[in-house]
Amino acid sequence: MNHGPHRIHLLSTGGTMEKVYSEQTGSVVNDESKIDRYLARLRLPATEVLVTNLMNKDSLDMTVADRQLVLQAILQRSSPPAPIVISHGTDTMVETGLFLQPRLPHLTVPIILTGAMTPLGFEGTDGLQNLTESLLAARLLGPGIYVVMHNEVFPVDHVKKDRDRGRFISTAPGSL
Repeated sequence: MNHGPHRIHLLSTGGTMEKVYSEQTGSVVNDESKIDRYLARLRLPATEVLVTNLMNKDSLDMTVADRQLVLQAILQRSSPPAPIVISHGTDTMVETGLFLQPRLPHLTVPIILTGAMTPLGFEGTDGLQNLTESLLAARLLGPGIYVVMHNEVFPVDHVKKDRDRGRFISTAPGSL
């Protein structure tokens, strides 16, 4: 029996979770990766998180080639099998998950997409909460592709972003 740490791959693509305030432009931009700063704030004694910074883009700027890069990164990390968390912009997170789903038909681990509505360092940021919950979900969920946001787990093919309420909602039959 393996008593070592649980391994989780974290693929960083940017999005609001990775945005910083630019004094030069007076706006929030994807400039440098901050995922390691998030992880340094967590106590994860039984988890080894292997971070790969794939890109640092607003998800509205992601292309098919970018999603193909995410897919290739997942495939390269398939042996030995370990859960994967993808930090991603919330605007096209579901689109990326739906891109991946038919291309990964025989998953043996969960793939979790998560992000933030408010950047780290801003009051009311949800990034650290969503990352923490995603790391736990990656250890508990069965194979599949999920969105984990705000203490909720959604199969990627039954979720959408509700911009008016600033949250994700289920689109599964019978959901409200």
